[in-house]
Amino acid sequence: MNSQEYAEIFKALGHPIRLKIACGLLQKGRCNVNTMTQRLNISQSLVSQHVNILKKSGLIKGYREGNIIWYKLENKTAIKLLENVELKLCK
Repeated sequence: MNSQEYAEIFKALGHPIRLKIACGLLQKGRCNVNTMTQRLNISQSLVSQHVNILKKSGLIKGYREGNIIWYKLENKTAIKLLENVELKLCK
């Protein structure tokens, strides 16, 4: 990866809510917006806005199961970065 690609990952993770979403996905494997809303104690529209930014950046992908869309971390570099900081930031 080049420095521009790393910068895009850090930009996507540069908001506390997006960082919490990414850390939660790293820890749980997958999650839906309703659960994120409850755990983060913020509105569904705000969670959806941040999820969309993470999707557009290529860090997460959504998978439909019936009426539910499950989100999962997909970017291997982001996963490695989060695994290295997980003990301090992702609690």
